Amino acid sequence: MLRGLDAPAETFLWDRLTVSLEFVQLRSRTTTYQKGGSVARCFHGRRLTCEAMRHYWLLIGACGWVLLILMFLSKFISFRAVDDYGERAGSQSGTVPGTKVVVKPIVMSSPEKQSPKSSDQPTAVPAVADWQSVAQKRIELLSTVCKNSSLRNLTHVSISKFVLDRIFVCDKHKILFCQTPKVGNTQWKKVLIVLNGAFQTVEEIPENLVHDHEKNGLPRLSSLTQQEINHRLDTYFKFFIVRDPFERLISAFKDKFVKNPRFEPWYKHDIAPAIIWKYRKIHRNNDLVASGLHFEDFVRYLGDVEGHRRMDRQFGEHIIHWVTYAELCAPCKINYSVVGHHETLEQDAPYILKAAGIDTLVTYPAIPPGITRYNRTKVEHYFSGISKRDVRRLYARYQGDFRLFGYPSPDFLLN
Repeated sequence: MLRGLDAPAETFLWDRLTVSLEFVQLRSRTTTYQKGGSVARCFHGRRLTCEAMRHYWLLIGACGWVLLILMFLSKFISFRAVDDYGERAGSQSGTVPGTKVVVKPIVMSSPEKQSPKSSDQPTAVPAVADWQSVAQKRIELLSTVCKNSSLRNLTHVSISKFVLDRIFVCDKHKILFCQTPKVGNTQWKKVLIVLNGAFQTVEEIPENLVHDHEKNGLPRLSSLTQQEINHRLDTYFKFFIVRDPFERLISAFKDKFVKNPRFEPWYKHDIAPAIIWKYRKIHRNNDLVASGLHFEDFVRYLGDVEGHRRMDRQFGEHIIHWVTYAELCAPCKINYSVVGHHETLEQDAPYILKAAGIDTLVTYPAIPPGITRYNRTKVEHYFSGISKRDVRRLYARYQGDFRLFGYPSPDFLLN
């Protein structure tokens, strides 16, 4: 069977080939005539042979065109199938692909049969039936690393207003969700909006409403009194989602400084020039905005211990897209119920809904196959032009996140 062709197309092709064989047999019969025949019979036989040959080559040409068309269709179908996977199709480009995610209810099922290579995935994916033990081991690891005094300055932050601003509240079902950008937060906000009763399903919620924190009906923990805050931190179901720290930084860079799909001009017009002025080795005044922020500039800024703190105060709330998980959610101060991983969201999403007791009330939007998978090739591509010194400085800042959530050290970049 020809790869990529459906059954009708294959049948059509075999019929054409059968006809061509019949013409070959006709040609053989036509060109066989008795020796010594009349000139008229010889001429007539040659004319039949020429006619047969002409039809034969016309048919061969037609079959060739049919084959070319079917091969083109096969390649086109295969290309579209790969492109529908979203970010993986453009993992090495400098922009975020424009694939639109269709929001549909997720069906509880086992993980994909074809799992990625170990080199492309930081953690193994156990069966769904074992997910409770996976979630428990993550919490135990988090607790253990929090007790490591040598990492204390990277893992411990106070429960400040900055942290409380990240935590959304669903009082109706006693849930707290800490927002960690670049891990699918929009979908979790949709889940909470449905739970609060504003909409019946996640499909009905307009995208612009989700990000309008004045109108989406999701209160932040910081809006409550200290007594109300303490009560909810002690009694509510609490969760957040993490992702490989370096891949998350790549996603933040692409989203805010390359494509900027929500039209947030301050990233390109205010933050990017400030970083370029301080961290780009060679620049000219008229090239600052025109050339745009390079990933190398971004890495130098993030890895500068004292420098980034001064600039972060200038950038304000916009830094939430690249500060550490410890700074966002204070996981060593708040006892979270579940820590989900972006790489295993297909298993984590239904588990979190069930653990929170809301799995019969709402469904998590559909996850495009493979879109959450760790992509080592993409990480290597973005870091290929970064010096070892800058990579090590960056890792020194995000080492706490790697250790707290069980992500392996990126030795392929460090050594």
